[in-house]
Amino acid sequence: MDFKSFREMLKRIFFVIFTAAVLACHAAPKTQPMVEGVTNVKPDEQQQLVIKEVVNLIESYNYKKIQINDSISSLILDKYIKSLDQGKNYFLASDIKEFEKYRFTLDDDFKNGDLSGPFFIYNVYAKRLNEYFNYSLAQIKTKFDFNETDTYVYDREKMPWATSSTALNDNWKKRVKYELVNLNLAGTAQAKNVETLTKRYQNLQSQTSKTNNQDVFQILMDAFTESVDPHTNYFVPSKATEFNEEMSRSFEGIGARLQLENEVVKISEIIPGGPAFKGKQLSAGDRIIAVAQGDGEFVDIIGWRLDNTVSKIKGPKGTKVRLKVIPVGKEMSSKPVIIEMLREKVILEDQSAKKKVKTINSNGKDYKIGIISLPAFYADFKAANAGDKNYKSTTRDVRKLIDSLKNIDKVNAIVMDLRGNGGGSLVEAISLTGLFIDKGPVVQVKDLRGKIEVDEDENTGVAWDGPFGVMVDRLSASASEIFAGAIQDYGRGIIMGSQTYGKGTVQSSIDLNKLVNPGMLQKIAGLISKDKTLGTSPSSASAADINLGQINLTMAKFYRVAGSSTQHKGVIPDVVFPSVYPMDKIGEDTEPSALPWDVIPSSNFKAVANLTAVKAGLIKSSEQRIANSLDFKYLKQDIADLKKRDAEVSVPLNEAKLKAERDAQEAKSLARQNELRALRGLPAIKKGEKITKQDSYDFIENESLKVMGDFMQQSGNYVMNLGNTAQQF
Repeated sequence: MDFKSFREMLKRIFFVIFTAAVLACHAAPKTQPMVEGVTNVKPDEQQQLVIKEVVNLIESYNYKKIQINDSISSLILDKYIKSLDQGKNYFLASDIKEFEKYRFTLDDDFKNGDLSGPFFIYNVYAKRLNEYFNYSLAQIKTKFDFNETDTYVYDREKMPWATSSTALNDNWKKRVKYELVNLNLAGTAQAKNVETLTKRYQNLQSQTSKTNNQDVFQILMDAFTESVDPHTNYFVPSKATEFNEEMSRSFEGIGARLQLENEVVKISEIIPGGPAFKGKQLSAGDRIIAVAQGDGEFVDIIGWRLDNTVSKIKGPKGTKVRLKVIPVGKEMSSKPVIIEMLREKVILEDQSAKKKVKTINSNGKDYKIGIISLPAFYADFKAANAGDKNYKSTTRDVRKLIDSLKNIDKVNAIVMDLRGNGGGSLVEAISLTGLFIDKGPVVQVKDLRGKIEVDEDENTGVAWDGPFGVMVDRLSASASEIFAGAIQDYGRGIIMGSQTYGKGTVQSSIDLNKLVNPGMLQKIAGLISKDKTLGTSPSSASAADINLGQINLTMAKFYRVAGSSTQHKGVIPDVVFPSVYPMDKIGEDTEPSALPWDVIPSSNFKAVANLTAVKAGLIKSSEQRIANSLDFKYLKQDIADLKKRDAEVSVPLNEAKLKAERDAQEAKSLARQNELRALRGLPAIKKGEKITKQDSYDFIENESLKVMGDFMQQSGNYVMNLGNTAQQF
């Protein structure tokens, strides 16, 4: 049975278990303690059902075969409290003491669908947060002395919890003072700064007050699943939609990015190619105050949560939406403009694969190198399953770019830039690898039963058979590591950069609604409370209103064709550069709940070349350049400075001292920039002058291209066997 069939089998099993659980007796959860002074957020029956089923799925089908017990309960409590108040700025020691009663009960509570404890904890947090806003708003107009030598401790994570409100008030007051100092240093008048900060706090308080039970449930579920493993995730419906849109690189709507500013939705960006872009009726900065579906009545959206507004504006392609808009530059009291447009499928081209061509000189010879930047491994599975022959996918997009680079740009080599690429579709990682190797194994997958499946590229031939390189960094993960690992094991190209993330686990996305038949969904709808404090349930729920969300469940582990797992260790590049990102802060090996590294037998693959001898020369040449590179010298200084700053937990509130520190840092940064600009033949910039995009310089990319130049120079008549052909370069 292959991995896909195995997943289908599991889905059928999930259906039986899930439906049986719904039919089981609906035990009433414990009474949730009420918190005075705030509107208490409470869970609904839908969430109580979901938590039970997520426990079921994890215990039965997570790769770690873990049981949700007292130990996990303790981890969940700590993660949940930390996610709410990581800096220990809001909870009191007495609050934490009260929460201790849940330390070893959450496992049993979750199995019974009881969420009363975590929601009580959130409501205490909401009360403390409201106290913070009220107190801080009252302090903003205080006549602070900015010449004092006091300090603000902004990182209290390693300190004990505050024992009294007085202690918290003192820290909150210093936080207000610090924010005013920052505004003062920006050069605006103090009276204006007081007004700015007052509006900022009022806006934050307003948005916080709109938190609903879906928000709280998501925070709790993140703490729960992260306690099991870093990549098992549950998504509430809105987050599931975001995840799937990210995977498909598309959505249906008007093609505009929105943000909330002082209770009003503002257009932050018009997405190229979408209805808003084509119609030219909307501009960045326009404010939307009301929305109507088709020819229906307008609904005023001022003061709404951003996600609720987005859901009103998005909709199926071909449907009409009308907007009341206050154009950018106009007062809010101005007469709104009514704009009508048809929704379309919007392709996020700016988040898709792109190409560019650069020329590098190596020992007097010029080489044209094509660079393909790939932000993720994406695929529009919905369109593919619907039979759309033009569905969007990574492999399709990259194949087109390769054709252009090969036939139009006439490049000598191609580099795949996977920096910052966190992964995505496993299927796309396999098919993309197939563009550079002839048919054969790409990745091995071991499921929770211990069975190993070898997933292969089954298509004969390659799209590019010339010199090839891959750029990676600490943020390259999952599918990026499958691709880079396969290219390295086959000897198909040179991997350049820093050690990758180390995410070697496979998740299956499970739509919980699909595990329940429509009749059962209707029964669930009948259980849902109509309590307005829940924030999610309609006044009259039906089966169509029920959305149980989605779980990405870790069900397998992947291994390179040579047998080594990328889990925990990632991919070590052939030519290593200093990491831009802190290795001790980012990566799978920093996650306490991560699965370990291990090895399985090698698959039956045939390397196309042995690059060992070539790599030694590439490494030596690169190390010499890096040792003499001003860019890398400053990068190493930045890494050292970051470690130093990371150990700091406080900042001075003396305005003159803070200004002197910042001026010195700005002067140092400016001198450094001008030193680097002089090396590149660019004119010096003055204080406050911005660097243009044309003047930006990617020294990591530049060193990678030099490595590729060395590769082509040192390879000479190097022969690489690709299927029935041998490529010589």
